[in-house]
Amino acid sequence: MIKLRIDDQEITAREGQTVFEAARDGGIYIPGLCYSPDLKPYGGCRLCVVEIEKMRGLPTACTTPVAEGMVVHTETPALLEARLAVLDLLLAEHPLDCLSCGKNTRCELQQVAAHLGVTERRLPHSERVQTIDDSNPFFRLDRNYCILCARCVRTCDEITGINAIEMVDRGLQSRVSTAWDKPLIESICHSCGECVVHCPVAALFPKENVWPDREIKTTCSYCAVGCQMYLGVKKGKVTGVRGDPEGSSNQGRLCVKGRYGIAEFINHKDRLTTPLIKHDGKFIEASWDEALNLVADNFKKYRPEEIGVVSSARSSNEENYVTQKFARVVLGTNNIDHCARL
Repeated sequence: MIKLRIDDQEITAREGQTVFEAARDGGIYIPGLCYSPDLKPYGGCRLCVVEIEKMRGLPTACTTPVAEGMVVHTETPALLEARLAVLDLLLAEHPLDCLSCGKNTRCELQQVAAHLGVTERRLPHSERVQTIDDSNPFFRLDRNYCILCARCVRTCDEITGINAIEMVDRGLQSRVSTAWDKPLIESICHSCGECVVHCPVAALFPKENVWPDREIKTTCSYCAVGCQMYLGVKKGKVTGVRGDPEGSSNQGRLCVKGRYGIAEFINHKDRLTTPLIKHDGKFIEASWDEALNLVADNFKKYRPEEIGVVSSARSSNEENYVTQKFARVVLGTNNIDHCARL
């Protein structure tokens, strides 16, 4: 463990942590837009600059490792001036439609501006209009909101390993794009949405966006990996999904099915929500007790070797284990199969 001082507060940090992480763990806010705990240090936005005694210049807190006895200042006139200069340049290229923006109150650029006390744009607004990629069925890429933090690009590289998007061109022409500037739908993008999760503004944003009233923790039912997730619920309907960062098997990550394929079938009008029993050639609704008793009674009509059990690829590994145990130990049959095709 390493001891240092940040703004006259003694902080104990782990070896290998950055100044940004040590400050965050100590409850000290340092503005930053390119930082993510899931990604490698980048130092691109230059908003997290700090002053460190016996160190020249204004180093970025997110790339500077802590050292024993280090003394850090995060709020000085020089730092405020440097951060405001960066922020002014960002706001000159950024739409100021916060109240109608879907990211309102959740936008990290908005939070940084509030922290620095910015209430109006000080530089002339750019009239440049950039192209919007609306080809993906689940989210859009609106470059007019992009702040070039590269979090989406780094996510696609470091987390998913797909590399569907990259920073292309230089200077004023820099932008997030795909190979040969093709639409997202024609690229190798898997539509997992990890880039959307890590975007600090509304440059990458889901097309279906309803802010939930509450969240319910559950397990994804698309395969047996057991990804943990939170279902956003509003007025009794699932409106969205986010990964659980504490999920041991997914650590917050989700595939396209888990992130965008849950609400549709849960809310579908044809979804079965109660057991059905056939009477006179027609299915009628029944209670779980009725249905299970009917199945149990029919099991008694057959010898064990006449019974077959089919497990499900949409159940968890634990549930599939219990199913085969039930087949072999309770029913006494070895006729159990499993279809892993989705």
